[in-house]
Amino acid sequence: MRIDVISIFPEIFDSIKSYGITAKALNKSLWMLNIWNPRLFAKYPNYRVDDRPYGGGPGMVMLAEPLEKTIEAIKKDRLCYEKKIDIPIIYLTPAGKTFNNTIANDLSTKDGLIIICGRYEGIDQRLIDKYVNLELSIGDFILSGGEIAAIAIIDSIIRFLPGVLNDKESALQDSFGAKISGLLDTPHYTRPRIYNGINVPDILLNGNHKDISQWRKMQSIKITKKRRPDLLLKK
Repeated sequence: MRIDVISIFPEIFDSIKSYGITAKALNKSLWMLNIWNPRLFAKYPNYRVDDRPYGGGPGMVMLAEPLEKTIEAIKKDRLCYEKKIDIPIIYLTPAGKTFNNTIANDLSTKDGLIIICGRYEGIDQRLIDKYVNLELSIGDFILSGGEIAAIAIIDSIIRFLPGVLNDKESALQDSFGAKISGLLDTPHYTRPRIYNGINVPDILLNGNHKDISQWRKMQSIKITKKRRPDLLLKK
């Protein structure tokens, strides 16, 4: 999978290139990441990427032209590697569809992604109308820009790629995974057996995998009912 990200702050993405599962997968060539700065496609001499909004109001709006030139440059560059360039172009916005595990899994099957990280009050709607075919949000709150949301989304998607996790079942058994019917994950325990006077539940020590599986299923339902009852209502 090739992911192209458009951002005026490329350095923010150093974290996923240098640490953790995403970095290991990158080093194994299981995916590739390109960061494109629209300032490089803005007009000389000031390389401006924003301007005041029509109709007045606070803040600035990102210009359509530098973003359009960036997108076209990405498409041209991708054509050097593959014939198919009909891939999702994603804009991260509070007005977008709420991102979830199902969307992450679906996007992991694509040939690649183009992600646009907005700043300020957003980007010119005409650019969105022409290019964007998927708008996503990571929740009902506001960030200073799309970069943090992009990192979260990329990390979630990469976990589904074959060979990224040591055990291919891991992503399916995490919270919201198919193996636990989209519910929250069960509590987990490790050594020592007794910590601060508290024992690991006996059922996890009896070696009966059928009983353990049933216990975990009931714990998953219990914690979901308490903290995310909306997930149970979807069943």
